[in-house]
Amino acid sequence: MRQNILKKIVMLQKIGIPIGAYSICSANKFVIKAGIKKASNNDSFVIIESTSNQVNQFGGYTGMNPVDFKEFVYSIANNIDFPLNKIILGGDHLGPNPWKNGRPEIALKKAAEMIKQYVEAGYVKIHIDASMLLGDEETISNQLVAQRTSELCLVAEKAYYESKKQNTFPPMYIIGSEVPIPGGDNDFNGEIKITKVQNLEDTIFMNESAFKEKGLEEAWKRVFAVVVQPGVEFGDDKVVEYDNNKTKELQREIKKYNNIIFEAHSTDYQKPSSLKKLVKDGFAILKVGPALTYAMREGLFLLEQIEKELYKNNRTKLSNLSTVIEDEMKNNPVNWKNYYSSEGKELQFELKYSFYDRIRYYWQVPSVKKAVDILINNLNNGELPLSIISQYFPIQYKKIREGVIKNTPEDLILDKIINVLDDYSYAVNMS
Repeated sequence: MRQNILKKIVMLQKIGIPIGAYSICSANKFVIKAGIKKASNNDSFVIIESTSNQVNQFGGYTGMNPVDFKEFVYSIANNIDFPLNKIILGGDHLGPNPWKNGRPEIALKKAAEMIKQYVEAGYVKIHIDASMLLGDEETISNQLVAQRTSELCLVAEKAYYESKKQNTFPPMYIIGSEVPIPGGDNDFNGEIKITKVQNLEDTIFMNESAFKEKGLEEAWKRVFAVVVQPGVEFGDDKVVEYDNNKTKELQREIKKYNNIIFEAHSTDYQKPSSLKKLVKDGFAILKVGPALTYAMREGLFLLEQIEKELYKNNRTKLSNLSTVIEDEMKNNPVNWKNYYSSEGKELQFELKYSFYDRIRYYWQVPSVKKAVDILINNLNNGELPLSIISQYFPIQYKKIREGVIKNTPEDLILDKIINVLDDYSYAVNMS
C-alpha cells in the first residue's frame, strides 16, 4: 500500500493530474501527533521523516537511532488508534553529512552503517544525499556524488533483501545533489539559484549509469524523485516565494522522465497558492519542518500569555517558558550561532522569532521540557475561559465553539500546527 502510494503519485503526475504529498520532517512529538491527527481526519496516509543529523546509529541530536524513532512515531499513532500501515517513514539527507569534517572513507563508512539501519528498521522513502565535501576536499563532481550515492544504495539494497521478512516494501529512492543544506542555509542572503536543466540531466544520467554499473537496475526503477532547487527558501524574516515562471525549463525537462518527479525542500512558509503551483509544476513531494515547529512555538508562547493572565495574582508556580528556553539558547549557542549574527535586543528577538526556528533544537532540553510540562499542567485544570481563548487563539476559539477541537492546551497547540498542514493538504490534494 505504502509503496503503491508513492508510485501512484508519480503515475498521476505523468498523466497531468496535479496530485502530490507533503512530508513532515520533524522529531517533535507535538508535530508528529498533529501530522497523524491531520491524516486521520483526512482518512489519508502520512509521511514522517527524520534527517541524518536528527537520527542515526549514534543517536543524532535527538538521542534516537532509526528503530527508536520508528517506535516513537508508532507509539504516538497507537495512542490515537491510527493504522500503522498508513505511515510512510522516510530518511532525509542520508549520507555522510554528520561526519563530513572527517576523512572521506570514515565518513562514508559511517553513512553506510546509518543507511543500513534505516532500511532494516523499515523506512521506505530514502533520500540519499552524498553531495557534500568531505574532509579536505575542495571540489566534488556530479560523477563522484553519483558514485557515492550508488555505493550507499548498494548497502541499502543489501540491507533490505537480508531483512525482507521484516519489511513489506523495498525502498523507494530520492536522489539529487542540488539540495538545500540540512538545517537551513546560514549563508542565505535572499538570492536563490534555481537548478539548471543541464545539472538535472547530469544528475539523472550519472546516477543511472552509476547504479547500473553496480548491478542496481532494479533499484534504479525505484528512484522516483530528484531534489532540485525551484527557487524557494527562507531566512530570518523573509520568504522567497515560488515563481513558476522561473522553472519553466525544469517543468519541461522532468516530463521527459516517465518514472521521476521532483521533491522540493525548504517549502516552509510558502503561501498556499505557491504550494499548489509547485505540485502542479511537478514538485509533487513537498518537504516541511521548521514551519511546523514554528507554529508549535507560537502556540506555546500564546499559552504562556494565558498562563500569566490567569495566574498573575496566584501562588501557582509559573512556567516562565520563554525565559527558560532563551536562557538555554544563550548558554548553549551551538545550534544557532552560525545563523544569527546580531547582538543585544536584536539577537534576543531572532532567537525567539526567526523563521530559521533554531529554537526547535531546544525543546528536548530537560529544563525546557519541564517548563512545557508546568505550563500545560497549569492550564489543564478545567476548561480555559472561552473569552481568553478568543483573545489569543481566535481560529481555535471558533473550532471549540463548533465542537471541532477540545478546550485543552494540547488541542490548541496541535491545531496551530494543523493550520499549517491544512495549506499543504490543499496543495497536494491528498486523500
